[in-house]
Amino acid sequence: MKTFLVIGCFIAACLLVAGCTDQGAAVEDGADAAQKTVVLVSTPYDTELSSANVLKHVFEQAGYDLEIKIVDVGLAFQAVADGSVDCFVGAWLPTCHGNYLASYEDRMEFVRVNMEGTLCGLVVPSYVTIDSIEDLNAAKDQFDGEIIGIEPGAGIMKGTEDAIEVYGLEYTLLTGSEASMLASLKAAIDDEKWVVVTGWSPHWKFVRWDLTYLDDPENIYGGEEYISTYTRTGFKEDMPEAYAILERFTWNASDMESIMLAIEEGMSEEDAARQWVDAHPEQVAEWLGEA
Repeated sequence: MKTFLVIGCFIAACLLVAGCTDQGAAVEDGADAAQKTVVLVSTPYDTELSSANVLKHVFEQAGYDLEIKIVDVGLAFQAVADGSVDCFVGAWLPTCHGNYLASYEDRMEFVRVNMEGTLCGLVVPSYVTIDSIEDLNAAKDQFDGEIIGIEPGAGIMKGTEDAIEVYGLEYTLLTGSEASMLASLKAAIDDEKWVVVTGWSPHWKFVRWDLTYLDDPENIYGGEEYISTYTRTGFKEDMPEAYAILERFTWNASDMESIMLAIEEGMSEEDAARQWVDAHPEQVAEWLGEA
């Protein structure tokens, strides 16, 4: 009987130890998983969703889980500044998002410029016969006195409010979304009607239609811009390998536009990004530090 009791206690002790060991491994696995998760904040526009989803696949190849949080642009800057997310790769500077950067720059870390040659401004179809924002009032009736905009918190909307004031435009700036702006643009082009919209490039609309920016002699929208990457304070020290990927991440407007066009044609953001990543292994290897 004593023998059976000793054996029973020994078996129970082994099971207890095994249970503790498994639990400890689970805790370690959970900690490792948390350490391997990078949280990227994105605005809801196809430009930033393209970048975010490309980076999702790239980080996955490096063994990370990239979580994408989608918010308006002001909240994106705030989230990086207060440390609730790790990074943001969609800061359009120096003009478009300049007012947001001024509010939060001292609480974020600049990583690098990841794309050059971007533009923001007022966009019209090429058949429209005016060339400058200064000419809009003279053509008010043709445009129905309306500028088709997007979400009210967007940087380009603030710029357009400034343009209306500086140029003395007798126009109403309509708020909506990127999708509603594009629907209005398409409907006008189909009927060859005059329309002016808030626009930015890179964007697939410049691939689909013949569009042009109105001249901006007062330089309200700035000239040629760039997109920058920012991280929360301390991210470089906390996750140096992940930070290194962001340090190497830079690409061309044509690459982004190809993904945006695939999305517009019905592909999901994640699938369109995966298709691009699969087609550009050498560039992905450079970002991963393997080239």
